Amino acid sequence: MGFIEQLKIKAKSNKKTIVLPEGMDRRTYEAAQQIVEEDFADIIILASPEEAEKYGKGYDIENVTIIDPKDCVKTKEYAEEFYMLRKAKGMTETQAYAMLVSDYMYFACMMVRAGDADGVVSGACHSSANTLRPSLQIIKTKPGSKLVSAFFVMCVQNKELGADGVFVMGDCGLNQNPNPEQLADIAASSAESFEYLVGEKARVAMLSHSTHGSAAHPDVDKVVEATKIAQKEYPQFLIDGELQTDAAVVPEVAALKAPDSPVAGKANVLIFPDLDAGNIGYKLIQRLGNAEAYGPLCQGIAKPVNDLSRGCSAKDIVGVVAITAVQAQIN
Repeated sequence: MGFIEQLKIKAKSNKKTIVLPEGMDRRTYEAAQQIVEEDFADIIILASPEEAEKYGKGYDIENVTIIDPKDCVKTKEYAEEFYMLRKAKGMTETQAYAMLVSDYMYFACMMVRAGDADGVVSGACHSSANTLRPSLQIIKTKPGSKLVSAFFVMCVQNKELGADGVFVMGDCGLNQNPNPEQLADIAASSAESFEYLVGEKARVAMLSHSTHGSAAHPDVDKVVEATKIAQKEYPQFLIDGELQTDAAVVPEVAALKAPDSPVAGKANVLIFPDLDAGNIGYKLIQRLGNAEAYGPLCQGIAKPVNDLSRGCSAKDIVGVVAITAVQAQIN
């Protein structure tokens, strides 16, 4: 059974309500139809009647809740609370209302804040900034979280790697050039995400172009320092570095390059030194290795809000909703 299918079973055990604010995209309705058919989450789509008619035509969405923010009994209540949240930043009550009815992502985040939904999945036709900005303004960061970061769940064809082919990789979508403290936090958050999604012990590799001192460079120094911080502050996780990718995931290479490492050759969580490396890395694996990629998924936000690639398919949306529903069980 595949990773997403396992998550759907977990999601069914404690079904959550997920909002899809992109009611102006046919992929949203195609995904919603499949989700309600499989019955692992309740779905709310935000759309005007015209949008629902145009983009939902041909899909069975009888059991999907469609909400028009312009005609919802709770819009005024949400707008009042949104105004209270943002008035110190200069927002007026009129602006708060206008933003909620014109930008559905803000409305979706207010639904989650109010407890009327458990999570949000967006990004099929909007940028990551359009997804993340409202969530940070409204839902805020998770208590105790030092940093909001993004990770991908990658499912590769070689089931001997990772956890039956499943990896968590971070940060591949948000933090451009994290310092050692931030990189350590990304490692811990990614390990936590891996363990509650996959249900196995995380083995975290702090990636570099060097393995245990094989090269000298300030970029290597950053990863070495981040590894030390992570090992000290998060002893509950197995974290090692710096490791080259082959040393991290291939046992035969690990035996040569890092024979005493508790992680090398068995890593299932890969932490990239910066966003360039992370974004390039996951896309190479996805496109050249024909791997399934789910994300960017967010960690560090008080409630689950997850992004999509604008090139995503309806199947991708279904997978991210399954992940979000399981995240909502934890939060």
